Amino acid sequence: MRIAKRPASLGFNQYDVTRLTKALKCATDARLFQRVQAVLWVAQGDTISEVAELTGVSGQTVYNWLQRYLACHQVAALADAPRSGRPVTAPRVTAAHILQHLRCNPLRLGYRTTVWSVKLLAVHLSRRYDCPINPHTLRRRMKAMGLRCKRPRYFYGEKAPHRAQKKGQ
Repeated sequence: MRIAKRPASLGFNQYDVTRLTKALKCATDARLFQRVQAVLWVAQGDTISEVAELTGVSGQTVYNWLQRYLACHQVAALADAPRSGRPVTAPRVTAAHILQHLRCNPLRLGYRTTVWSVKLLAVHLSRRYDCPINPHTLRRRMKAMGLRCKRPRYFYGEKAPHRAQKKGQ
């Protein structure tokens, strides 16, 4: 059985608890919060096995977090590194483009309707800027711009004044 080490023997100094407590209050990312909390518990004297059990990760993971933090004594070392991910598929379609095309009448552009639907606008922007844009993505971008997507309401105009004559009355 291993003997638990004291925080000072692990490499913590007198400012680490204060620094980690402040960072814990300001953390907005869940992963960063969990890591800062785990390192803080170890700095306050909890054993690594207790912290691993409380956080639900392995003891080796807690050791890795400690090593990253103690290398430079900065909370930023616990943050995730930038990762490559799926590239943005519609970078060329900006808010200005969306507004510009919303002002146009789709009937004049060759479509068989007078109002834009999100699906139709997504197809049009995909063709126009030669990059695919999903209707869900377009709806999300429009919502971020403060626009709301509604179905068109159709209404009937007033009856024609010579309607009775047309009906044969």
